[in-house]
Amino acid sequence: MHSCNTINNTYTNSSKQQVFFYEIAKRKRIALIAHDNKKPEILTWAKNHRKQLIKHDLYATSGTGTLLSTELDLKITKFNGGPFGGDLQVGAKIADHLMDMVIFIIDPFTPQPHDVDIKALQRITMAWNIPAAFDVATADFIFSSPYMERKYTRKVILPIL
Repeated sequence: MHSCNTINNTYTNSSKQQVFFYEIAKRKRIALIAHDNKKPEILTWAKNHRKQLIKHDLYATSGTGTLLSTELDLKITKFNGGPFGGDLQVGAKIADHLMDMVIFIIDPFTPQPHDVDIKALQRITMAWNIPAAFDVATADFIFSSPYMERKYTRKVILPIL
């Protein structure tokens, strides 16, 4: 496992915001999550991207991780299931700079008992400028990016509270 490097130190811009630069390594730490009705979609997507996925450190909530590791023989570190805090565990890794990307295939038509956790995860990906896909098309675009094969420096701008 690798840690995230903060580079160029932090500074405060003219809008009284803190600006940070974080380097995402060539080998990325990727969270994979799918709602129950979307598990077939993430499985198909992961099959199509397996050659890329094996080059990275993979994490998933329990159900998604079990499905992908069993069906595709992928090494995946598993968190709790989403309704049992798994989404929050992914968010905590982001806040601690230990997650580089999130692929979360969301079912927009089925109410989720942990909807507030899902919203919190979406918010933390935006706050820390983490690449995140919440549907297969966006996941395809992210995985077709040349940045998947090299380092990337992400800029994070946070308000001074």
